[in-house]
Amino acid sequence: MILLVLIASVLILGITIYQFREINRDYHQNRMERKEEQIRQSIDLTIQKTTYPVTTENLGLIFKDEIYEIAVVQNMNFNIYTLDGQLIKSSRPKLENDPISLCLDPEVLNQLDNSVDKRYVEKNSAAGDQYQASYTYISDRQFKPIGILNLPYFEDNSFNDKELYEFLARLGGVYFLMLLLAIGLAYFISKYITRSLETISDMMERTDLTRRNEKIFLEKPGEEIEKLISSYNAMIDELSLSAAKLAKSEREQAWREMAKQVAHEIKNPLTPMRLSVQSFQRKFDPNDPDITEKVAEYSKTLIQQIDTMSSIASAFSSFAEMPAQQNETLNVVKIVKLALDIFNEDYIHFIAEEEEIIAKLDRTQLIRVVTNLVKNAIQAITEENPSPRILVSVAIDGEMVKISVADNGKGIEKEVEDKIFEPKFTTKTSGMGLGLGMVKNIVETYKGTINFTSHPGKGTVFCVKFPRVVNMTTIK
Repeated sequence: MILLVLIASVLILGITIYQFREINRDYHQNRMERKEEQIRQSIDLTIQKTTYPVTTENLGLIFKDEIYEIAVVQNMNFNIYTLDGQLIKSSRPKLENDPISLCLDPEVLNQLDNSVDKRYVEKNSAAGDQYQASYTYISDRQFKPIGILNLPYFEDNSFNDKELYEFLARLGGVYFLMLLLAIGLAYFISKYITRSLETISDMMERTDLTRRNEKIFLEKPGEEIEKLISSYNAMIDELSLSAAKLAKSEREQAWREMAKQVAHEIKNPLTPMRLSVQSFQRKFDPNDPDITEKVAEYSKTLIQQIDTMSSIASAFSSFAEMPAQQNETLNVVKIVKLALDIFNEDYIHFIAEEEEIIAKLDRTQLIRVVTNLVKNAIQAITEENPSPRILVSVAIDGEMVKISVADNGKGIEKEVEDKIFEPKFTTKTSGMGLGLGMVKNIVETYKGTINFTSHPGKGTVFCVKFPRVVNMTTIK
């Protein structure tokens, strides 16, 4: 709408200026023709009344005084030339710097002689004004040319230009008002049209596969908006079905993967147990003097494999069990220090920024997070490392409490960084790869974050953040 108003105003401006110029041109042309006709009639009348012989040589005598009277009556100056272009008489008094040409240009004479109606109009400009000059023949009583009538005409457009400027000013005011109205109207119409689109946009931004999405219901929407809403609602229905199918498929896939992992891990200790039993069966001799030692060795082997199976079952149980939010008010510094007491490695160091940093967490789950991270750090330190070091720190980071576990072990390769928190993934030759996955579940359950930075060959830093409690004095 705004563009249409602007285009219309420019077109109207151009057409108005063009029309005024055409009117001015027609006005001056008609006025010059009228003046020329009136002067010609006065000249013919003077020739009819004169007593001098009507010849070219007598034109100066015939119009000696009459030329001034005609010029005053018609309010227009004119000149009379001979047929060869010499000036005979002018209605303007001669001045020192008279601009009247005493001789016509040969081109003017040729154009006049070759014209059909024996009339020639010369157009030119002088002092910034448009200038015209008409040339016609003066005839005697027998219609024989005896001289040339020259009528100079200066176009005075000052009045018309003033009228044009006033008209354009009024027209500009009208179009400026129309532009303001168009802007206002376009704003309200666009707000009305986009109201429904904004509703749809907001709903689409809130669309999430992990929760139930609401449909859109609007009163009296436009036809196009109604089609869009219908398409969106149909998409929500399809999305709900797809999400349900996807969740079911993911659950089934997770159970299949978990079953395969459990079966694989259980088979590992079963094989040495089977071999041990078969070997004992073949070599068992009640009368063997070393039978007691062999039974003890056999029992020890079975107990080790049974312990391995028990640890496998405990690991899967810990991973599958989501920690309950006990929301105990804890001194994180104290609990982290307590969790480190079970480790005997002398290269594990602990520092804390404050003596007390309070958070609402579950004591057991916090200890599990710390111990798992420290175990991973210990396992990352190779035997070839001459000066192993693990630093556990607790600090305040804004509204969070930050627990960092840094080691100078072998680090994590770039290509496996994206998989480090995935269940079943491990970079060690033993273990099931469930420790960091379990830690991530615990941290996210308590609205925390976990991330790491690693440099292969230099070490790794794991950083865990939990929301802390400000201005708490009750500490467990």
